Amino acid sequence: MAEKADPFEASASAIGYVYQLRKALHLCVERHGQGIDWSVAIEAGDDIEEVHKDSTVYYQLKHRAPGVSLTDASTDLWKTLRIWAHAIAGHQLDLEETDLVLMTTAELPSGSAASLLQPVVAGCRDEAGALKALTEARKASTNKDLKKAFASFDTLTEEQRQGMVSRIQVLGRAPDVEAVGDLLLERAVTAVGHAYAQPFLIRLEGWFFQRTIRQLRARDVDAISGNEFDQVFTDYRNQFRPENLPIDEDIADLEPNLATYSDHAFVRQLNLLNISAPRVGKAVRDYMRAFTQRSRWSDENLLLPGEISRFERRLVEEWGELFDEMREELGDEAAEVAKVAAARDIYRWAMSQVQRRIRPDCDEPFVVKGSFHMLADDHRVGWHIDFTTRLMSMLEPTEATTP
Repeated sequence: MAEKADPFEASASAIGYVYQLRKALHLCVERHGQGIDWSVAIEAGDDIEEVHKDSTVYYQLKHRAPGVSLTDASTDLWKTLRIWAHAIAGHQLDLEETDLVLMTTAELPSGSAASLLQPVVAGCRDEAGALKALTEARKASTNKDLKKAFASFDTLTEEQRQGMVSRIQVLGRAPDVEAVGDLLLERAVTAVGHAYAQPFLIRLEGWFFQRTIRQLRARDVDAISGNEFDQVFTDYRNQFRPENLPIDEDIADLEPNLATYSDHAFVRQLNLLNISAPRVGKAVRDYMRAFTQRSRWSDENLLLPGEISRFERRLVEEWGELFDEMREELGDEAAEVAKVAAARDIYRWAMSQVQRRIRPDCDEPFVVKGSFHMLADDHRVGWHIDFTTRLMSMLEPTEATTP
């Protein structure tokens, strides 16, 4: 079957881009198990460029609907040849050190040039036969859309054509975009187990996509090296160990709209202590980040049953010991100045001295700080010795007007 015009061209193009990104990530994951002496870049020398110490591989990727075949007159085939032929003629591609891979989800018809250029392991590789088929297809075709491709092919000498064909490998019926996603998930399972594989992969893909965007937008940004990928992959894997929990960069970078939180109880508690506006801003930031991160952990089933409750109980109990001590030391006749000073001491302890973590290796400060503010928002902890009555008095006018 020849190639069909896709009526949903925009969707097909979008899928093609996702396929390119996923396949590049899959290459990184595969190479990661073999060492770190490599790099991978998108849209550098080709759709994907893989560089090793003494060799380079250019990948052309074609994501096609089921049933499409890569014939000798295929647009996919000839547009790929045009790119490579142009690079060879312009001395931008060294055939001595470069392998050329056309990876397509299409079928390779038996006896076609593409089928004859499959890897040797397929048992049918015939470079001379493939070049003959291409030459005959070029002579027979009247496809005006391929005029430039034919022109590039014609500029090569016979020796250059033979050299180009000798470096080409065509991989047909390649895994499509969903199948590549499944292959990545398998690798994720190997890295962190079934329970955490999906959230691990979501984070790895998110990093890879953002890293690729930076590379594409700033041409001076280097390709992803094996060493860089190893560091990122290992860091994510460590975050999913039993004694840790992942901290997401998008959450760690959140900055709040302070006005949105001005009526929250935990902010009102800080106002009782005359905490400065910049410090209140940091408290709101920690509250929002902790709230968002804990919600994501919960949504992704990364938490053990009752884990948050146990963590909060320990925080409340540690706070309670200090709060009771403060109550004893202040007595019943303490002046407001003394009450505020004592409250500021407890708040300082909560924000800087508490060693309790939700898990031993989860040491991101906003988790503990923000959790204390969440507890303060629920009136389960407080800083001022009279925080309960003071907060109630603040709420009374509002409640009185509520239907």
